[in-house]
Amino acid sequence: MVARLVVAAPASGSGKTMVATGLMAAFAESGLAVSPHKVGPDYIDPGYHALATGRPGRNLDAYLCGPELVAPLFAHGAAGCDLAVVEGVMGLYDGASGQGELASTAHVAKLLKAPVVLVVDASSQSRSVAALVHGFVSWDPEVRIGGILLNKVGSPRHEELLRDALESVGVPVLGSLPRGPEVATPSRHLGLVPVAERSADATAAVSAMAALVRAHCDLPGLLALARTAPPLTGPAWTPEPAGERLESARPEPSHTAIPAAVATGAIPVTAGSTAVAAGAAGAAGGPGAGLAAGGPGPLLRGAPVGVPGPGHGAGPGARRAVVAVAGGAAFTFGYAENVELLRAHGAEVVVFDPVRDTELPEGTSGIVIGGGFPEVYADALSANEPMRRAVAAFARAGRPVAAECAGLLYLTKSLDGRPMCGVLDAEARMTKRLTLGYREAVAVGESVLAATGSRIRGHEFHRTVVEPGAGADPAWGLLRPEQRTEGFVQGGVHASYLHTHWAGTPEVARRFVAKCAR
Repeated sequence: MVARLVVAAPASGSGKTMVATGLMAAFAESGLAVSPHKVGPDYIDPGYHALATGRPGRNLDAYLCGPELVAPLFAHGAAGCDLAVVEGVMGLYDGASGQGELASTAHVAKLLKAPVVLVVDASSQSRSVAALVHGFVSWDPEVRIGGILLNKVGSPRHEELLRDALESVGVPVLGSLPRGPEVATPSRHLGLVPVAERSADATAAVSAMAALVRAHCDLPGLLALARTAPPLTGPAWTPEPAGERLESARPEPSHTAIPAAVATGAIPVTAGSTAVAAGAAGAAGGPGAGLAAGGPGPLLRGAPVGVPGPGHGAGPGARRAVVAVAGGAAFTFGYAENVELLRAHGAEVVVFDPVRDTELPEGTSGIVIGGGFPEVYADALSANEPMRRAVAAFARAGRPVAAECAGLLYLTKSLDGRPMCGVLDAEARMTKRLTLGYREAVAVGESVLAATGSRIRGHEFHRTVVEPGAGADPAWGLLRPEQRTEGFVQGGVHASYLHTHWAGTPEVARRFVAKCAR
């Protein structure tokens, strides 16, 4: 059994990342094997978690992967560890918009049967802290808040007042961190600067977080709380084809009909187009919300998509797929499970840096370009003309390319006026508007990632715009929260703004590797 603790807060900005990362580093420095986790789709915080623990930071997202996979994915990541620390997202009870507790920190804590430690920004309050904590403790009796960590405490007298007030709540105070200069963790338009871009500074920041937590938190008390978590039942998730899919309680079809609004052209293929199908089924927020009558059934999670299994399985005599995955400072967003799935299906995964490398890895038969900050590195990406030409030639030859968000921008003709790969007849630019949120989507045509009618859940997080927003053959028809087409399918290229977690739809990796091996 792995001891585990969820670090939550009443709201964003309370100090969760600093406390969670500090706890991970402090416990790891004490000799414990610590497994780091993050609730939700965030890519950046897990980089700091990995630096603190020496293990991959892993996400637990009940929306992208489904509630049924949260505990199995946790067990997979935490195997062999002494302790797991799970950093929450936003406020404790904040989840997917309009869908109740789904994907909230509280939801994940319940799925993991894990105690919660609540980080409270205590600045500008004293006795009122008791009312705040009482509300969070009593809101959902299935969520067990086992300790309080006070943050931004002004003085010893302030701490005394806070502790006295909290005695009536019956939850122990397990730490009191003083108000003072923030630990240096530079941020920009999408949050913290990723570890890969500031490794020396990031290492120093993590050490400072650990020192602060070690000096002001009851580490033995927190460890004792973590060890009160009961055993989890059921098997761990595995990327291996024989066990990649754990059966969901709900039935799932092998394919999905395309919503009428997409199939009939009621959703036009234009940049940022939005349309709501006539006769949309279901009340707002319900299972059929926003879908045309007769549209898709339940979300696909691992159903076959008409390609060979253990892929290993591209047929007799098929060559082994070599999948080049973009990395380096410009492309830092990716889920560990996606790479594990590619390898489990027989691919050799090789990382390349579009900023520094001048050619694709030898034998490349498929390319994956994930998220990151190409807008920050636009000059360097544009200046590396040999790599841009290599990617363009590979894509134009019809070879498989999967691009998400930053990858989409890299494949356009230009980004903020700087030449990019020119694979897609589209232009990209930075804007001041943040596009953020979960999405449900359906594949409106065949691609290297999905069969027509396959459904997937994804997440958008960017301040850029691509014009047009969809090609003649779009990557997806978005279903929620609005209906529109999005992205590009062009030959072997699948390019989209959607970030996807392939553990929730492992058939994506299986299909992609099979296409690469042909």
